[in-house]
Formats: sequence, structure tokens, C-alpha cells
Amino acid sequence: MIEHKVHARVGLLGNPSDVYYGRTISLSLGNFWASVRLHPSEHLLISPHPFHDLVQFDSLPHLVNRLNNEGYYGGVRLLMAICKVFHHYCKDNDINLQGGNFTLSYDTTIPRQTGLSGSSAIVCAALNCLLDFYEVRHLIKVEVRPNLVLNAEKELGIVAGLQDRVAQVYGGLVYMDFSKEYIDDLGHGMYTPMDIDLLPPLHLIYAENPSDSGKVHSTVRQRWLDGDKFTTSSMEEVANLPLEGRTALLEKNYTKFAELMNRNFDLRRAMFGDDVLGALNLKMVEVARSVGAAAKFTGSGGAVVAFCPNGPSQAKLLEDACEKAGFVIEPVKVVSSCLNEIDLKTLSPQ
Repeated sequence: MIEHKVHARVGLLGNPSDVYYGRTISLSLGNFWASVRLHPSEHLLISPHPFHDLVQFDSLPHLVNRLNNEGYYGGVRLLMAICKVFHHYCKDNDINLQGGNFTLSYDTTIPRQTGLSGSSAIVCAALNCLLDFYEVRHLIKVEVRPNLVLNAEKELGIVAGLQDRVAQVYGGLVYMDFSKEYIDDLGHGMYTPMDIDLLPPLHLIYAENPSDSGKVHSTVRQRWLDGDKFTTSSMEEVANLPLEGRTALLEKNYTKFAELMNRNFDLRRAMFGDDVLGALNLKMVEVARSVGAAAKFTGSGGAVVAFCPNGPSQAKLLEDACEKAGFVIEPVKVVSSCLNEIDLKTLSPQ
């Protein structure tokens, strides 16, 4: 039996500039995770999850209600997609895969539609299982693995960037530079792990029943491609925030760090607009800011990361405000790097 666990992720600064040749700082969130198990078997089998891949219902209303709340897809498609991408990559790079068949199964505690990268966590955990089952971990560089995870999701039409996958492949706290020259020359960005002890206490805020995120189509991508001055300059400013943020963390200048978090969200709001961000997402940020906390989205919406620069008394005010508003709030648990000795040997020198 091979089992791997991959945690959720929080975009701390710079998102969504990772899909615009920008920079980000992200962390591995220990509060939630996805796990994948692999064991040898006579046939290659992808096991459906008893809850997330439900195909048996009590009634037609039960089926409809389930689809309204959970959507059409579980994790089986994610496991199948990474198997395909992994196989193609190994074939294209003359990596011989020796071994029989296997059974893959998964579980996850990552809340749905919270922008915590639940799908990529499943894919990343499955990739780790495949690397170990075929004993090829030493042949596939760590920097390349986020691309494999992303390509698996692209197979399914999931629109995303590399930030989430880098954070989940590396674990811990990671500074990422997705400059066009790196992407064009290397096929990936430059990824620098940071000491998690540099982080101040953070809080995660989310709604138990998210409903209004992602329903209005964003035109930001097209405006950026068209060279719209406001969009390009704003995205460039977002991409520069992690540069300042890294310095602020290294110097433990948390007042500055709080300012950068707020600026990140304000720029995103100006570019995307309130209809795209959604009323529920905006309310989470507003509740945090009502007590003076810094706040921004962890990803594209659904959850918020907050920081109370004035300490425990302010954190208590934040907890009370979230409880009153009906939001879940909990301290952020940061997971240290998940790279092992074999992984470290594959890293390119920086």
C-alpha cells in the first residue's frame, strides 16, 4: 500500500498574477487535505469515493439536490486524468515504467468551492503515488511536477494557474516567480522555499455553504490580452506585491505585510468587479476589515485569509464578528515542506 496526503493551499500574496507572468507567495494549509491510496491489483481500477462520486440516490429530488449542491463531478476523473498525463510524460521522456496494475482510491477533507485547491490536492497526491509505485521519483524534477498536475486539470477543462500546484508539490511556504523568461526558457517558474516561522498568526474564514462564486464571467483575461492599460498596470502591481511581501516577512515587518494583503484584494476587486467576486465573498472580507484585520482571498474566492496586526485581542474581535456573520473561522496551520531526500536531489540549482 502506498498512500500520500497533500494539503490545501492558501495564496498569501500575488494571486491571481501567476497566470499573468507574475509572482506569488503561497503556503500549505494543514487544516485540510486530500489523500490517495495505491495498491497493486490484477486490473487497473479507479475506485469511486462513496460520497463524492455518488451514483445511487434515494429519489429524483435527492439526485437533483445533490447536483445543485455538489456538482456533477467527483474525484474519479481527476485520478484518471493524472494517470494519462503521467503516462504521456514518461513516454515522451523515455522513462520506462516497470510494474503491474494498481487500484487508486481517494479521500478529502477540503471544503468544496472554497478556493483552497481541493482538486489539485487530489491530483498531486495521486502523482506522488505513481512516482513511488513506478520508482521514478528521481527521474522527474520537482519543478516539473506542478506542470503535470496542471496539465491533468487542463484535460478536464479546469482553468487554473501553477501557483496552487507549486505550493502543494513543495509544501511549506514558497515564493514563486512566473516571469515570462522563466516560463519560456525553462517551462516553469523559479520557486524558492521560505521558513514558515517567518509567518505571523493567520486566520482562515469561509462559508459552510458557498453559493455565489464564479457565476459571473470575468473579462479580465481578455482585457489583459488586449493590452488594456488599467488591467495590465494593475496586474503588474499585484505581481510586485510578493517582492515587497518577501522582504516584509524576512524583516518581520508585519504592519507592512498587512498593508500588502489589503492592497492585493483592493486591486483584484478593482479589476474584476463586485459581480464577479460575489456578495458572499465580499462580505467575508468586509467582516474581517470591520475589526481592522487585513484580508484577501485565498484563491479565486470562497475563503479568506486574515491577519490581525494588533494581536490576540483583535483576533478575538475577528472571531466574534465571523461567528455573528455566520462564517467559519479557524487559525491557519502551516505545514512544513513535504519534499524528501530524493526530491531535493532533483531540484535544479538556483
